[in-house]
Amino acid sequence: MNAVIPKVIGVVHLLSLPGAPNFGGSMDVIVERALKDCKAYHDNGLDSVIVENFGDAPFAADRVSAVTVASMTFIAAELRKQFPGIHFGINVLRNDAESALSIASVVGAEFIRVNVHVGAVVADQGIIQGKAYETLRLRKNLNSGVKIFADVDVKHSAKIGDYGIKLQAADALERGLADAIIVSGTRTGEPVDMKQLRELRGKFPTAKIIIGSGAGSRNVLKLLKYADSVIVGTSIKVDQVTSNPVDSKRLKEFLKTAKA
Repeated sequence: MNAVIPKVIGVVHLLSLPGAPNFGGSMDVIVERALKDCKAYHDNGLDSVIVENFGDAPFAADRVSAVTVASMTFIAAELRKQFPGIHFGINVLRNDAESALSIASVVGAEFIRVNVHVGAVVADQGIIQGKAYETLRLRKNLNSGVKIFADVDVKHSAKIGDYGIKLQAADALERGLADAIIVSGTRTGEPVDMKQLRELRGKFPTAKIIIGSGAGSRNVLKLLKYADSVIVGTSIKVDQVTSNPVDSKRLKEFLKTAKA
């Protein structure tokens, strides 16, 4: 586990992309919002973000459409151009690791988030199966240095079979060769189970652990006692609504606490 993990990663939640049911009809509006959020992170001293197609619900269980890949590549490239000093990640929901890795490798992003890297879960998309075999071989074939941050017991899902979070983590790290594991609550914006987090840290003392949901000013220091990094989104949005723009006041408060 030699991956360099940013302490705080801000989320750029993209508005609905072309082809999605709630697409508003203008790529310019989508790019403008993404640039605005990225600028808010940049101006407040946060140098790591992850871009995801949050507005595209309902999500594909596996491969997304070509227009989604094209849209995310275009947006990510524009963000990289405007903010060259920021470290970028890509998450293609619900679980398209192939597209995420391809986009990241093309635009120069540094990491991807994979919701189901190993094992299988039941979610609103049906059964989602991990594709670590394909993802790792694609990364090798692309000669890519993009890091894989893999969720364990991922939110908005239920595991299949007697396959607890520690077993999932062990498989993700040891057999799936993930560079880091992500622990989240049951849904977007929900806090993690602190007991589980402590148990994971005890079981995997040298692993890179990232908090994937529910991080806020009130709990970030407690989370960082056991985790190496937090992904923050909902708690620093206007009115704490995930789809809203970044609220600079909330972001400043969060970063001040996280860096204390």
